[in-house]
Amino acid sequence: MGGCSGNCSSCGSDCADRKQESQLAQLNPKANVKKVIAVVSGKGGVGKSTVTSMLAVAMAKKGKRVGVLDADITGPSVPTAFGVTECQGATKDGLYPAVTKGGIQVMSINLLLDNNTDPVVWRGPVIAGAVKQFWTDVIWEEVDYMFVDMPPGTGDVPLTVFQSLPVDGIVIVTSPQDLVSMIVTKAVKMANMMHIPVLGFVENYSYLECPDCGKQIRVFGESKLDAVAENFNLPVLARLPIDPKVAECCDNGLMEQVNIDAMAQAIVAIENA
Repeated sequence: MGGCSGNCSSCGSDCADRKQESQLAQLNPKANVKKVIAVVSGKGGVGKSTVTSMLAVAMAKKGKRVGVLDADITGPSVPTAFGVTECQGATKDGLYPAVTKGGIQVMSINLLLDNNTDPVVWRGPVIAGAVKQFWTDVIWEEVDYMFVDMPPGTGDVPLTVFQSLPVDGIVIVTSPQDLVSMIVTKAVKMANMMHIPVLGFVENYSYLECPDCGKQIRVFGESKLDAVAENFNLPVLARLPIDPKVAECCDNGLMEQVNIDAMAQAIVAIENA
């Protein structure tokens, strides 16, 4: 239907594409989450978890209460990036997420494993069920913005998140490689099929800045993203360089010390979602 916002809960129309509200999972009664933003990528290795973490930090520095739900069950990296190792605890009402030094709430499968290097060898439906439990069983305390770090692709977990969580919008993370057109198109089309607004693109590994002369070197070639963005009438929200300092902070649990100035436009888009 023309002009559809994708938010069936506030719409009285009885259209053929209407989502069934019964598919939405019930948030833990003790939790409060105002807005949910999913961060997705069509393929792995584009730095999606790093971008998710940077968005969370940028929003937290604006004085918002922020949560990160790590939905990448088989490749969880958010706890390492923020330097958290365990949840706050549990009561009969549910599980309390870990909290970073800057006050960001984090929930990830790695916070529940005896050893964070233990592999999670589960089939798709079980993985999807665990992600759903991070919404239903975790006590998220007064979260203004929740960022969901999704696994790459268009499989069980993205489908579960789009159907079960009240996602307000998605940010698609890409790289400048030739494959970006096909891969990004798949991600955009899935979002459209699920009636989830795409807020825009973040291009990671966009360039490498020479430490001597400051010249921007296009390590992966010239970006193809502008043409894709124009085709879908969507904005490019940020272009992030290859920065060893970001990798070092991520490895050492210091993501809250990363420079997030480049995320300004992305944050505006998220606030307006």
